[in-house]
Amino acid sequence: MLANKCRFQIIPCITSTKRINFAIIFEIMADTSTEKNIITNRKAQHDYFIHYSYEAGIVLVGTEVKSLRQGRAALVDSYAVIQQGEVWLLNANINIYDQGSYNNHDPIRKRKLLLNKSEIRKISRATLEKGYTLIPLRLYFKDGKVKVELGVASGKKKYDKREDIAKRDLQRETLRKFK
Repeated sequence: MLANKCRFQIIPCITSTKRINFAIIFEIMADTSTEKNIITNRKAQHDYFIHYSYEAGIVLVGTEVKSLRQGRAALVDSYAVIQQGEVWLLNANINIYDQGSYNNHDPIRKRKLLLNKSEIRKISRATLEKGYTLIPLRLYFKDGKVKVELGVASGKKKYDKREDIAKRDLQRETLRKFK
């Protein structure tokens, strides 16, 4: 990972013995992609096994973006569907912007997601199998644009949820013992 974030230059240096040596200067480049989480769907991690995840853009109106900047959204009980080769996000609640005018957005409306055709085909094949669904995992800003992380997921049974809770409790206890 560090190789992607480093840049180096080779500079010729003349020493006192008139030999040419080369100095290698490494520069660590700043990570320019900034991601800021808006909201995460914590219930999705509890209720589903996440098999794959995809990053998608989302088509929004101006007041929705302003409301998201305030962190006013909910992904509980939201899901995505594929209709006529397009992916749509349903039941995602983006609250009304407080300073919006009379033409404010509808909080729970159908929102189009932006994905490549190849990604849509892969997701479509996966969701056609019985028991698989497409759910939003989180909303976040990436380079000033709102993105949605979608997950192809299958539902957990009650005993799976209990196992996860038991594992989590065991990890907490071991961490407490080592502190």
